Amino acid sequence: MSIIEWIYSAGVDIAGYRLSLMEVIGIGFGLASAVGGMLRKVWAWPIGIVGNVILFFVYIGITLGVDDKAPLFGQSARQIFFIITSLYGWWRWRQVKLADHSGDAHAITPRWATWGERAGLALTMVLGIAVAQQVFTMLGAGWPAPRWYHVADAWIFMGSLLATYAMARGWNEFWLIWIGVDLVGVPLLWTSGYIPTAVLYAFYAAFVLYGFVVWLRASRSERPDGEPVDGRAPVAN
Repeated sequence: MSIIEWIYSAGVDIAGYRLSLMEVIGIGFGLASAVGGMLRKVWAWPIGIVGNVILFFVYIGITLGVDDKAPLFGQSARQIFFIITSLYGWWRWRQVKLADHSGDAHAITPRWATWGERAGLALTMVLGIAVAQQVFTMLGAGWPAPRWYHVADAWIFMGSLLATYAMARGWNEFWLIWIGVDLVGVPLLWTSGYIPTAVLYAFYAAFVLYGFVVWLRASRSERPDGEPVDGRAPVAN
């Protein structure tokens, strides 16, 4: 057994399911990043990137010949785009934090996106799903998967990408996008054999509701006039 195969096979059997150590570690970093995002801490971004790298190899395992689960190319691809988007979010939150001399412990001030920004998100979502599901269909799933499988994978891919971007911009809507991702992600991941990640998504469904309330209250108290200032604290202008 090679080192790579050993890393993939490490885990424990629970109720007949092989709990992958890599998957557990990856979702653990993802959860820590989500908590950091809710608290608006800059460290949320690098923590999330570590989780993205780990989960990329989890989802692409069958392609490397070391796993027998259905490959989720959308899940694999989104980890790459997560890293790119997270680097942007990391840079942006750090810049806003450095420009804020008020002593505020938070890296960004939440706000609602403008109607123009919402329209941009919606258009990107629709076009992105149309393109992504075609790409995933051509790549295949390692089994005769129906079209809805690839559409669902594309939904998760685009929704996750846009939610991460919206988080980087400090838009309250990013929590709502995550809810839409969870509604599709939980059943898809469960049926594909990624049980720990499916459970994490189910937990996210409750967590994002709480996070949404936290950000909504912050957007009202820290910017009571509701003026969109590109996610920055007023003193950073």
